[in-house]
Amino acid sequence: MAPHHPYPSVKPPQVVLVRHGETDWSRTGRHTGFTDVGLTEEGERRARAVGPVLAERDFGLVLSSPRRRAMRTAELAGFGDRIETTEDLAEFDYGAYEGLTTPQIHEQRPDWDLWRDGCPPGETPGETAGQVRIRVERVLARAQPVLDTGKDVLLVAHGHVLRALGAAWIGLPPDGGGNLVLSTAGIAELGFEHGKRVLDLWNAVP
Repeated sequence: MAPHHPYPSVKPPQVVLVRHGETDWSRTGRHTGFTDVGLTEEGERRARAVGPVLAERDFGLVLSSPRRRAMRTAELAGFGDRIETTEDLAEFDYGAYEGLTTPQIHEQRPDWDLWRDGCPPGETPGETAGQVRIRVERVLARAQPVLDTGKDVLLVAHGHVLRALGAAWIGLPPDGGGNLVLSTAGIAELGFEHGKRVLDLWNAVP
């Protein structure tokens, strides 16, 4: 439910999403779930560039994936002293596809689509878009009481899980994240208009 603001001039609060900066694996298109890779030098530079964009925001809650690449991005953006972590913001569990690129997966399954098919078990169980939807709905439920106070919420995580969260915000089905793209260090703003959840901004890269 959208927070109630009696005066139209009051801007509704937003959920701000930040994808982590570049890693060696993201740069080469490798699916990175539980593997805890760090940022590249370019990834750190772009993570720092996020800071000035968000410096004036009044965040009542700052949540991050517990993976090093996400936490480091939050730290470099200036939120290191405020980060709370949650496994609900961890990236998709890619199961047997961890570390593989999409072309490599297509050599095994030419018609594979993450959002439709999910990932088979490997070293980890693998996950479907439907299972990830459950996680991101919990994140949004945690954010709602903060939004109700008029404060913004910052979520720092990974490309696919944040796309799943964006889809959930605007009421798309679990596979709707396939229609959204979020670059490394990309920023999105989820907001409200006339009581409806909307995408105010998507994939802005500082």
